Amino acid sequence: MPLGEAVRSQRKALGITQHELGLLAHCGPVFIHALERGKPSLRLNKLVDVLTVLGLQLTVEPGKQGLRIRVPTA
Repeated sequence: MPLGEAVRSQRKALGITQHELGLLAHCGPVFIHALERGKPSLRLNKLVDVLTVLGLQLTVEPGKQGLRIRVPTA
C-alpha cells in the first residue's frame, strides 16, 4: 500500500481528522494533506512524527523498490 494511502487509512481507522493528526504530530494539516495525497518529497522528521502518532512503522529494505508501511502487532 502506498505511503499516503496507509496514513489516510490508519488515520480514519483511529477516527481522527487531518487537523487533529497535525496537532498530535506537531505539524500542520497542510503537511498531512500533502502526505496523504502522495507528495513525492517530505521532511523525514515530520513523517516519522506522523507515523509514530498513528502507530505505523516505516521500513526501508535493501534491494526492494519503494518503502513499506506496516502496523506493528502486539
